[in-house]
Amino acid sequence: MARPANPTTASDGYREAPGDGETLLRSGLSLRHMRMIVALDDHGRVSAAAQVLNISQPAASRMIAEMEAVLEVRLCERLPRGITLTPYGKALARRARSILLEMREVDREISELKAGKGGSVFLGAVTAPAIELAVPAIREIRRIYPRIEITMQVETSNVLARELIATRHDFIIARIPDDLNPRLFESRVIGVEKACLIVRRGHPLTRGSVVRLEDTAAYDWVFQSGGSPLRQAMESNFLNRNIALPDRILNTSSLLLTLVMVAQSDAIAPVSVQVAKFIQNPDGLAGAIDVVQTEFDIEVRPYSLITVRNRALSPAAKMLHDFILREVG
Repeated sequence: MARPANPTTASDGYREAPGDGETLLRSGLSLRHMRMIVALDDHGRVSAAAQVLNISQPAASRMIAEMEAVLEVRLCERLPRGITLTPYGKALARRARSILLEMREVDREISELKAGKGGSVFLGAVTAPAIELAVPAIREIRRIYPRIEITMQVETSNVLARELIATRHDFIIARIPDDLNPRLFESRVIGVEKACLIVRRGHPLTRGSVVRLEDTAAYDWVFQSGGSPLRQAMESNFLNRNIALPDRILNTSSLLLTLVMVAQSDAIAPVSVQVAKFIQNPDGLAGAIDVVQTEFDIEVRPYSLITVRNRALSPAAKMLHDFILREVG
């Protein structure tokens, strides 16, 4: 394939002029090319990618053709609705994410130095270590470096791992999902999560002695999604005891919705012990929520401190990452 002889013009919504600081490689690929392939990977439509880059759809199509001419490979295939990246396109998108992340870190660090800030960190965590590890670590780091800016997302491991790959987090405290290649990550196990069952204050299950698992099956349940480790651990308890799984289930990843459902009905929900301790605090929901005393344990898969392999952390992110690592010994 021959490389296009003339750049598109500003009237097309996209212009790549020599010496404009965008060109990254001898091949002629640029930061805008990197942004385009990532947008195509994220959205699967040329129109959506064009909107992300704030250019017209014809200009986006020309940019794709230009990338394919430069690399002499087909990067995407047209589908009845949208596009799909070829193996070449997926390889370029993966590398492009790393390049854009590094450029974001450069901009971020320079801006922070100009503003005199202590840096910024983006992390994610599943609920138990968010309460037990991340919040105390953030509090201590902020005490030492009061101007550091920290953004934390609390979600399921499936969501967090994909956000990490997409460069939206510096690191996460979670579990590597079964459907992702573990070789993408660097991880270190730092804790084991135990869980318990919570119900509203005055629930029938709190009136007697220790509760058996079969006593719970007739009630409504609030679960995380089917792939979550806590859901799997709870269902294993039922299956291992030859007890039928509950029929009436609300699925949600929202801890707030879980607590509301439990507090306002006879529903049962499994939560981490750390969450249960927090909501039983006299300053919290102690008047609305009780922990069920059960004859069985609920043990969830260990969680890990996870980064993307071969992706460097910013100084601020490394400081928080290493602080958490030291705290768990």
